[in-house]
Amino acid sequence: MSKRRKSQRPAADTAPRRDKVRDVFVPRPFDGLVDEPEWIALRELVPAASAPLRLAPALVEEFGDRPATLATVLPMAAPAITKPDGRVLIGLQRHQQSGDVSRDLAEALLSALRTEPGGQVAVPPLPGPGPRLQDILVDGPLEITMHEGFEFWLDPGAADDPTVQASLERANAAIYPTVRLTAAKAAYWCQVPEKAHVRWVLPDDEDAALDALARLGAAGSLTLGEQTKFAGMFRAHGRLVPVWDLPEETPASEWEEPVAQFAKRYAEALSSTDPLDAAGRRSRQGLLGRQLTLR
Repeated sequence: MSKRRKSQRPAADTAPRRDKVRDVFVPRPFDGLVDEPEWIALRELVPAASAPLRLAPALVEEFGDRPATLATVLPMAAPAITKPDGRVLIGLQRHQQSGDVSRDLAEALLSALRTEPGGQVAVPPLPGPGPRLQDILVDGPLEITMHEGFEFWLDPGAADDPTVQASLERANAAIYPTVRLTAAKAAYWCQVPEKAHVRWVLPDDEDAALDALARLGAAGSLTLGEQTKFAGMFRAHGRLVPVWDLPEETPASEWEEPVAQFAKRYAEALSSTDPLDAAGRRSRQGLLGRQLTLR
């Protein structure tokens, strides 16, 4: 080894090492929150909606009682924004994320609170161990506001800027009409080209929910009525989401009663403690084979 290499080696050996941030997968990141299915729906099903959040007392003491808003998505899928007046917004649907969505969102909110109002919020893609939503919020039902477009992003007068207006129009053009149904919590109607869907985030344990759906499938009562089809289901953050195909010309309001009736049938099937019979087991296997991809 040359003298030069020998002289360089101690410097390299003493260089500080960066600790590697380990990612951890949490299958039910919203577990423990009162409105777990709605959190999932806003993250996976709903294009444009918002809900106010209440900061835990310790955060209010540290940062003041700053208004915080949960948004389905923010401009450029940013994780968080802080407004000049001190308001903060966090986005559920974002580009970079770790295996624990709750930790990601908590870090985004904390990063926004630490940022000067109106400043650029920097959020690490892998935040590492730390507080989660369940630790920093006063939990309660989400007061969800549905939006037809993303104008709720903007401060008064911002849309007068032609560049902002053009960006807003592009974002709004990507929205499929979506309606929050009252017949069941976390049930949403949406219209896509040539068809419509109802998608419902079930609040129950996956196995119990699957057995209930299997019972209904065996009884021939999985649909929402004539001209509807049970398209299948997908998993989202530890919960099942059944999906129905519907005629596109029938408005969302017409599906309130069919969804309410299905919710009753589902609740009855869920309450059964008898083992699945042969027809139910076949139905269950059929459901497992009809799993859909997310979105």
